[in-house]
Amino acid sequence: MSWVIFVGVLALQNLVLAENNLNQVQALWTVPEISHGVPAPGKRVLLQLEDAQGADDLYHVLYLPTDWRPDASWPLVVEYPGNGGYANELGDTSDGTMEGCMMGYGLSEGRGFLWLCPPIVGQDQKHAIQWWGDIEKTKAYCIAAIDQVCRDYGGDQRRVILMGFSRGSIACNYLGLHDDRMSRLWAGFMGHSHYEGSFRHPAPDEPLWRERYKRLGERPLFLSHERSVAAIQTALEAAHPNAKATFATLSYPNHSARWVLCDVPLRRQARQWLMQFSRSRP
Repeated sequence: MSWVIFVGVLALQNLVLAENNLNQVQALWTVPEISHGVPAPGKRVLLQLEDAQGADDLYHVLYLPTDWRPDASWPLVVEYPGNGGYANELGDTSDGTMEGCMMGYGLSEGRGFLWLCPPIVGQDQKHAIQWWGDIEKTKAYCIAAIDQVCRDYGGDQRRVILMGFSRGSIACNYLGLHDDRMSRLWAGFMGHSHYEGSFRHPAPDEPLWRERYKRLGERPLFLSHERSVAAIQTALEAAHPNAKATFATLSYPNHSARWVLCDVPLRRQARQWLMQFSRSRP
């Protein structure tokens, strides 16, 4: 192949890549910056549990919607982040932090839902930016943070939705259905990119994913993946053929949750699914 032809082919490949890259799609929504102080409508703040016991580096992140009122009851999105230290050739990155989460805000558009990002508690009593840390402490923190938000900011314990990207998506099954007490917290689940059963992860009890999935029961589950969701669908339909599951595909190859900020078909489908929890339940 001549140099001229090689350069031409490379340029064509780069053009196709750019046209099929989610990072080239304009974001219509911007996740609020982190602030400090008392939670207020439209603010995203760092909070600690009342009994933090000197764990100054352990906190959760809470957003109150722009239409928040103290006399109302609100559905609550709980979101776990992907693994940190991730980057690929498309420009996708993940820092593994709670501050880097975006699904809860992007799909709610900042209205109608409380949005909580709890930590995955590491052995060093800080948020673990990769994988699972201390499972028992992570579950205990999640339960306490949800209790705090429901008590102090009007969260409706009957409308708590667990969601996440990549590691956070796997967490919907691994953490969310880890035991009966955790399982009882949730009204629904949403995960994007990977899920237990189609992705092996470094937890000693990873092979028990089928047992955890049985705790789902009839609660709604929304799962999506870039390019194809077939592997996830095959695994979970085999384990729980009667699950109330919705499967969807991101048409872009990006391993990213950025689609929740863009006007793309997957976002419209996911937002419509989420809106079923916007209505108060008897």
